[in-house]
Amino acid sequence: MAVQVLDPYYLGITALVLFGWNFVFFLIAYAFKFDKVTDFAGGTGFSIAALLTLLLNQTYFARQIVITVLVMLWSARLAGFLLWRILKWGEDNRFDDIRANLPKLIAFWTFQFLWNFIVSLPVILVNSFREPVDIGAADIIGWTMWGIGFFFEAVGDVQKTLFKVKPEGKGTWCNAGLWKYSRHPNYFGEFMMWWGIFIAGIPVYMDTWRWVAILSPIFLMFILLFLSGINLGEESANKKYGSKPEYWKYKKETSNVIPFPNGLFAKIPDVIKKIFFFEFPVYNRMPSGEEGCGNIQDILIISESS
Repeated sequence: MAVQVLDPYYLGITALVLFGWNFVFFLIAYAFKFDKVTDFAGGTGFSIAALLTLLLNQTYFARQIVITVLVMLWSARLAGFLLWRILKWGEDNRFDDIRANLPKLIAFWTFQFLWNFIVSLPVILVNSFREPVDIGAADIIGWTMWGIGFFFEAVGDVQKTLFKVKPEGKGTWCNAGLWKYSRHPNYFGEFMMWWGIFIAGIPVYMDTWRWVAILSPIFLMFILLFLSGINLGEESANKKYGSKPEYWKYKKETSNVIPFPNGLFAKIPDVIKKIFFFEFPVYNRMPSGEEGCGNIQDILIISESS
């Protein structure tokens, strides 16, 4: 029998639990100026939302079980990988400016809570549904997309990690394996997984306000494209390798997110790259106070003629 807490959709209780989860780790991070728990807390929040709503509703339909398992698998892999990475690094330089700044730290953890909650909307709203709906094409499509996305994210992370520990990977950008066809195959995988989770829940959203679940993949893409993830990754790479013409040539020939053959991608008109491949001008910007090795177009012309 379903246990109703605050509201029949478990939005309120899930929000409270996720807020409390992030608040506890915020206190640890601020008290000890400690970065090692931050990504772990964010990654595991999705498992908490999925499992909490599944157990509260107690219907255990096939769609609910599958989506819950998929979210928890992604969450566990992400949290585990990020925890291993920060333990290896020792410190996360993203927090250099906010580690001891309480207002900025509060803003960061508040945003992480919102990330947990909004991106979890599909699994929350699917798990709170109390009527059986047959498995159909949307489920199969969504689960398949999730599987493809999980492959790209997991394999991409492993390939980049292995590349960076090799002698030839020191002081250069990763262009091996999946990274030869996408500058961010791991984030492509994350986009695919959460669009897949959303699509798998479509039979439950029909004719209800539950369509608000589409905010999940949209919000995720906005964060990774413009606030964190890809935006920060491109800025960091530009700062490190912007003086090398070969780097700009790699950027021109390699898709930003969606994997695509290099030779063909370089020939695609810029307007098509912006619309369908998320290749925005901001990703070619040098960090403030940094200098590259000249005009980007000149660099590309020089490297192509050499």
